[in-house]
Amino acid sequence: MSDYPVEAIRTVALVGHGDSGKTTLAEALLYKSGAITSAGTVERGDTVCDFDPLERDYRHSLSSALAHFGYGGAEIRLIDTPGFHDFIGQAIPALAAVETALVVVNAQNGIELSTRRMMDWAGERGLCRMIVVNKIDAERVDLPGLLAQLREAFGKEVLPINLPADGARRVVDCFFNPAGEADFSSVAEAHQALVDQVVEVDEELMARYLEQGEVTPEELHAPLERALREGHLIPLCFVSARSGAGVTELLEVLARLAPNPTEGNPPLFYKGEGDAAVAFRSEPDPARHVLAHVFKVVMDPFVGKLGIFRVHQGTVTRDTQLFVGDGKKPFKVGHLLRLQGKRYDEVERLIPGDFGAVAKVDEIEFDAVLHDSHDEDHIHLKPLVFPVPMQGLAIEPKRRGDEQRITEVLQRLVAEDPCVKVDYHPATHETVLRGMGELHLRYLLDRMAGGFKLEVETRPPRVPYRETITRQAEGHHRHKKQSGGAGQFGEVFLRIEPLPRGAGFEFVDVVKGGVIPGQFIPSVEKGVRSVLTAGPLAGYPVEDVRVTVYDGKSHSVDSKDVAFQAAGRRAMLAALQAAGGIVLEPIVAIEITAPEAKLGDLTADLTGRRGQVTGTEPLTQGLTLIRGQVPLAELEGYAGRLKSITAGQGAYTLVLSHYDPVPHEVQQRLAAGYKAEQEED
Repeated sequence: MSDYPVEAIRTVALVGHGDSGKTTLAEALLYKSGAITSAGTVERGDTVCDFDPLERDYRHSLSSALAHFGYGGAEIRLIDTPGFHDFIGQAIPALAAVETALVVVNAQNGIELSTRRMMDWAGERGLCRMIVVNKIDAERVDLPGLLAQLREAFGKEVLPINLPADGARRVVDCFFNPAGEADFSSVAEAHQALVDQVVEVDEELMARYLEQGEVTPEELHAPLERALREGHLIPLCFVSARSGAGVTELLEVLARLAPNPTEGNPPLFYKGEGDAAVAFRSEPDPARHVLAHVFKVVMDPFVGKLGIFRVHQGTVTRDTQLFVGDGKKPFKVGHLLRLQGKRYDEVERLIPGDFGAVAKVDEIEFDAVLHDSHDEDHIHLKPLVFPVPMQGLAIEPKRRGDEQRITEVLQRLVAEDPCVKVDYHPATHETVLRGMGELHLRYLLDRMAGGFKLEVETRPPRVPYRETITRQAEGHHRHKKQSGGAGQFGEVFLRIEPLPRGAGFEFVDVVKGGVIPGQFIPSVEKGVRSVLTAGPLAGYPVEDVRVTVYDGKSHSVDSKDVAFQAAGRRAMLAALQAAGGIVLEPIVAIEITAPEAKLGDLTADLTGRRGQVTGTEPLTQGLTLIRGQVPLAELEGYAGRLKSITAGQGAYTLVLSHYDPVPHEVQQRLAAGYKAEQEED
């Protein structure tokens, strides 16, 4: 591949709601640019970006995919992301790898949940945002009305950079063309609005514009990039990925107007940990030290673990020595790869703005920073925020002897998707696979069966309750054991007190005079923590507790780690028994999209599940958005209930909100059940 400067690169993520046509649009861009000789379709399962066999079966994207092509002197690096909320863990990381978010909107469906979320998330990360209205030639579309809705939802900064013409069979540019014919609105007015919006960020240019009444597109380039960086302009493009209308014009926008890595907002890195961390911006200079961020991990059955990264600074070449995070030993880049869908192409070098991959480096994890100097130790990118996966299935292998394999497979699934979690509940011996929804879990099970040849049994999991305390209490235990030889001795006095909800656990050592030697304090903490995994009330993890060790005794010969572990454990158990323990239940924030006519039925159903509605919002196409909070324990079978109420037209998402005390009768039932289990054991 020929050399190109950083200024030629454009990095773009296609994001938006499911069924907005992102994969079809990616295919159209690849075809129109000449990167592929014929365009595939989602229905045939032969697109560049939906190459996984399960994606062909599901007929929509399940994972982010990378592609690249050249057009008009620009080198465009593109990420196609899934749109359904269940696969949000594959979409959010793309925002850490690009300068521009192309938020794709289905012209028939209008503004949907993921449209709003992606606009907000991209704005929070300082990305340049563009809106692409797709399917403009579909039936029953109101493009002028949709433009008005988009401007109302996202501000006057949303301005059309082109407009449909000839009955949506083509589009006409409004930025470089000061006049022309369009299906609605006026090209001249759209051009004027764009110029007026752009010159506002440059006082000198605005003064000249007001005086002369005209500025050239070349004069507008720098202020346009600034307007994009500051969110002062959100260009809107019209396109039909199916017919090709507007695709060439979108390529022109990307090549001529989208920011390159030197023009976008550089990502925010931090050096150091916690409150001492110092923020700084990377510099897209090929001559500086390497800084690259791993935004995707793939467990490929043929090439092994694949770490996919964006170069933010420096140049990566074959044979480059790179460190992973704070690792002391570097790895050598043997094969430097660029991805085109499922195809891996070897390249000689990658510069700032490029996406690349390395294989078979076990140390690489999602969100890791790769660098070529110890000067870049303790550096991490501004963290991405992911919703907490709440939907779960308890799983176990169908075949005896697969216990170790299931652990390995689950670790691979967790490595690939930050919205996949695996919990192990020691009280019930349940392994629980958690994802973003029923579709997500079904995909994970299909992946286990098809990709890893592992069959599992599933059942609904127990609700992830927690335990905490309501008052201060003290605990004491003397561990003394004499068995003829060397003895064991350790004595611990401790105090526990409740912390605010969500604070977690604190261990405080205020022992004076060395009555517990310093080397044994970690043993006391280990004993205390062993109790937290299964509380005495109902066997659930204990949280929001501060433990203060303030006194104790030791023996010069018989005191050992094991003695102080035992003493710490028994003292903690004694304190918990006196501290007014309660059971907490997870409360989830629920968002339901459903026909407006079903609003009353759905709010009544939520109320009957001990939930409350916190707000409603009308959407397009006769839909309404219902926001509420409800105990997770009350949502078993909710998907079927929602389908019944809405005749299959409803959808919902869950995000963990907080933990609240369970009703008294629920706590009694849980405690009685735990006591019965203990007696059986």
